[in-house]
Amino acid sequence: DGQLLRLSLAPDERYRLFTPLDRISPLLVEATLLHEDRYYYNHPGANPVALAKALENECRGNTRRIGASTITMQVARLRFHLHTRRWTGKLLQIARGLQLELHYSKRQILEAYFNLAPYGRNIDGIGAASRIYYNKTPDQLTLAEAVTLAAIPQSPARRAPRRPNDPNPNLVRARQTVFAQWVQIHSEDADKGAALALPPQMRVREELPFLAPHFVDSITPKMKSGPVETTLDLGLQRVLESRIAACVATHGTKGVKNAAAILVDYTTMNVVAAVGSAGYFSRDIDGEVDGLAMRRSPGSALKPFVYALALQEGLIQPHSLLKDTPTGFAGYNPENFDKGFAGPIQAGEALRQSRNVPAVSLLARLGAGKFYRLLQDVGVEKLEPESHYGLTLALGSEGVSLRDVARLYAILANHGLDHPLRDLHNSPQAAPVRRLSPEASFLVLDMLKDAPRPGALNTTGWGHPAALVAWKTGTSWAFRDAWTAAVFDRYVLVVWVGNFNSAGNAAFVGRQTAAPLLFSMIDAIRAHTGNAETDTPAPWESTEGLNLRQVDLCALSGELATPQCPHRIQGWFIPGVSPIATCGVHREIPIDTRTGLRATEETPISAVKKEVYEIWPSDLLALFKAAGIARRIPPAAPQNRASPAISSSSGEAPPEIRSPKAGLVYTVSRSDSGSNASISLAATTAGDCRETYWFANATFLGRAKAGESLFWNPRPGSYHLSVVDEKGHTASREVTVEATP
Repeated sequence: DGQLLRLSLAPDERYRLFTPLDRISPLLVEATLLHEDRYYYNHPGANPVALAKALENECRGNTRRIGASTITMQVARLRFHLHTRRWTGKLLQIARGLQLELHYSKRQILEAYFNLAPYGRNIDGIGAASRIYYNKTPDQLTLAEAVTLAAIPQSPARRAPRRPNDPNPNLVRARQTVFAQWVQIHSEDADKGAALALPPQMRVREELPFLAPHFVDSITPKMKSGPVETTLDLGLQRVLESRIAACVATHGTKGVKNAAAILVDYTTMNVVAAVGSAGYFSRDIDGEVDGLAMRRSPGSALKPFVYALALQEGLIQPHSLLKDTPTGFAGYNPENFDKGFAGPIQAGEALRQSRNVPAVSLLARLGAGKFYRLLQDVGVEKLEPESHYGLTLALGSEGVSLRDVARLYAILANHGLDHPLRDLHNSPQAAPVRRLSPEASFLVLDMLKDAPRPGALNTTGWGHPAALVAWKTGTSWAFRDAWTAAVFDRYVLVVWVGNFNSAGNAAFVGRQTAAPLLFSMIDAIRAHTGNAETDTPAPWESTEGLNLRQVDLCALSGELATPQCPHRIQGWFIPGVSPIATCGVHREIPIDTRTGLRATEETPISAVKKEVYEIWPSDLLALFKAAGIARRIPPAAPQNRASPAISSSSGEAPPEIRSPKAGLVYTVSRSDSGSNASISLAATTAGDCRETYWFANATFLGRAKAGESLFWNPRPGSYHLSVVDEKGHTASREVTVEATP
């Protein structure tokens, strides 16, 4: 908006800013001509009358010299670096002035003068002088300012401002002279002389602004000579800087000394605020390092994009039930941040709570390549080959920058369309590229918006719907980085807290440190804008044009509700894409009213009563039991029954082998093979199963109670391992056992 962020030195260590003549105040032009060359438009480059007077003065030996240089002659001296103290140099200056008049118009020469004239110290030209002394462009100068600047070029060493709040008396006297010349032509301005008698209020070079330093450093390589108009909003920039300063001041005793943040208007993709560190000049935190471009582990901050891919691939819908249980993936055993497991958890809640196992499980079903290619497509730099990461990519094993994260979240806000970030107003805006489906983008933000603020008691949002925030945290391994990213109003905001030297700190937890900082920024931004931006519809407020529908779902399982489901909710799904199955948790089980056990085929119909129970996999039941959470599970079948128990009406899931792991090669020592080297055989079964039976290449190995393990001592070789539950459902896996050398 025209406010100066920084005025950089030219290669010759001088301040210079080219300004066209039509962008210079007419007041300054007229005042300068009155003081320097009032007959400028009447001479051919040299003023013969003035030259004659100067020559006469020299011949008489007067010590006070009379200036005879015209504007054109001064341009010749400055342009051709002439030495005009001697008469030979003066003659050359006159000749060059005449030459200029032959080749250029008066306006062109005058424009050259205003861009070459010295205004004190290393300040050349009115463009730089106006910016430095008055923080204005030359076309904004008042009469008093124009008169003041017109007085400097005649004797810049003596008249230029020297120090802050220290008026130069030589300049005060000189501008009074210029004003007297002005009043001779403009008598109507005589009453303004009193103001000019006061000391001039001018900024000196040392007071030049040095604002948004990391942002300006980042755009400098894109700049050519001359000014550029950035996308930065200085008011919002100061909001972010003040919030970071307050955070560091408050939590400095905990080792929180550095942070960075970027704010993007996702409707234009303009970077409107960017803070690269808590203090650019602070050596203690290596403040000159640009935290905006630094690549750090995002922890869980990128999990929303795993869920977005899973949604658009039809693996889940927001209420799909996921397992948060101890799970292995070819030797990789992810843990949650709290070292515990939540058991069955709906997808939206798993994302909001940032559970690791469900995210890794989804990435395993997707294939890590799809997530990897998304990061590639949005320009994440220096990626290792895909095989380097595997499933750890879901938990932040690859470093990304704040700019990368802001661009990714802007994709969600823009309904799956990807636009590069913009730092300069005149930079071309590339055509958007679709990275995610609009439905998946909507659903991810819809899930994230329901996360409560840090410390908030409510779990369904914060305040008015227009003020909701869709946000996600991230914490890197060993507490090196704390992240929070958010979409709100028309903005994407990303915050990082950490150390540039990668030192860990227990305080660097996304929800505990970065999230409170982010929300303090959001509150300050809304106060700064007067909450006007909340009038912009949030990306999750409208489904117009989206392939989305709402249906009745079981509140517990997240699947289509059946008559047996006691509690129902409304949930989104993508027709033709989302998996929609009827609830498999709530089932009607035939019960023998005489015994309270499951009815068998021998139970009289009059004694059979159907009751709704919850059928959970055995691994989830074990977690419920460990947590002391009671579930309504069906009773056992009678002992020594002559006929099988009557099955429930719903479909029953087959067992799922948890150990041995798929894709692993197990080794046993030659001396121990078949004796002490054991492999655990474990499977997850339906909650109403009591036993499992294990086979290796059709050889019976033994039985185990549901949820318990059987230990197997194999010899080296290849095996087709099978497990059968008591209802005849089976699962199998190929296992290879090798002998160590």
